[in-house]
Amino acid sequence: MPGPSASNSDGATPRPLETPPWHARLGPFQVAGLVFAVAFLFSLPALRGSGRELDYLDNLRRFLSQFFPPDFTVTGQAGEALIETGRMAVLATGFASLLALVIAPLAARTVAPGWVVWPTRLFLNLIRSIPSLVWALLAVVVVGANARAGVIALTFYSLGYLGKFFSDAFEAADTRPAEALRATGAHPVQAFQYGLWPEVKPLIWSHALWMLEYNVRAGTIIGYVGAGGIGTLLYTYQEFYQWDRFAAVLCFILVIVTLLDLAGARLRAALTGSEPQPRPQPQTEPKCGR
Repeated sequence: MPGPSASNSDGATPRPLETPPWHARLGPFQVAGLVFAVAFLFSLPALRGSGRELDYLDNLRRFLSQFFPPDFTVTGQAGEALIETGRMAVLATGFASLLALVIAPLAARTVAPGWVVWPTRLFLNLIRSIPSLVWALLAVVVVGANARAGVIALTFYSLGYLGKFFSDAFEAADTRPAEALRATGAHPVQAFQYGLWPEVKPLIWSHALWMLEYNVRAGTIIGYVGAGGIGTLLYTYQEFYQWDRFAAVLCFILVIVTLLDLAGARLRAALTGSEPQPRPQPQTEPKCGR
């Protein structure tokens, strides 16, 4: 079947349209998918094992058998450690949010000049590139093995992410109200307070709430290096092979994280105004008698 052709205005024999090369027909999604497929194939050697013949399923069965039934006699200790973890998460999120509110406008291209934006973004990238466990190690070295080290570690780690999220929120906001206020002679602080802040406030609260949830989860890990919280209990039970108590603590963590996730989803939906609306029911018209 002949392909499409282009006809000349002078009535000459139509010329077939040239088909563009295959690489010219690739869009950004196809290119991204192709790059990921190549990277996936290139990464397959990471699945190489130790070379020994091991019964993985039997190893997993024997290991999990030590977890059940969980030993819930540690409920009191776990409760106190969870409260300490929650306090660490709340303090770290509060400190990081306040610092991020000061730093984030300096990293937003719509707010600050370029010579301020790039060093600020580099600073946030540097903080964010260091894992929370490494921040915890550094904090333990400075202030000792206690909950204060956990607060410091989670504050720095949260600052890197909240600074990024908050600056993105400032860049996505409509700056015309703030510019209009500045044009009428308003102070920059007033323009920010009444023109830009109402636009970004729901996103700021939503990101801070997400960070609080994350810090509760991260607080269960940094205790492995002495930074307080329930991670200290997990480390202790692991060291003494008390896997039934370890399993009990994991159960408590699962309950807390699930409750936080449910409550956080509802609060974020209320803050951003994206709460699902009920589907309208079809109205039946009244039947008219003849």
